[in-house]
Amino acid sequence: MKESQSLTNNLLIEVDVLSNRLRNIKQSFKTTENKSLKERLFSESKNIFKRVNEIYKIAELLNEKNNEPINFSNLLVEITKRTLYENKFESNLFFH
Repeated sequence: MKESQSLTNNLLIEVDVLSNRLRNIKQSFKTTENKSLKERLFSESKNIFKRVNEIYKIAELLNEKNNEPINFSNLLVEITKRTLYENKFESNLFFH
């Protein structure tokens, strides 16, 4: 199966946007005292995390099917893995 570079590129862009949004949510969460806003930020963060996890699974499938050692799907796997890892350890922010 040949890697769809267009699909992979779109997913890379989406992960980048979602990763930046997660950082912005965490910063907003730290600076606000509004309980309703904190609840919305927490909910949005959870949904974004789920989407990044979905993209990670897709990236793994794309990477499995590709025989080339260097490819965009491999990059997508690494970027999504880092985003998930970063979010996992910073999720304690929401419980302070």
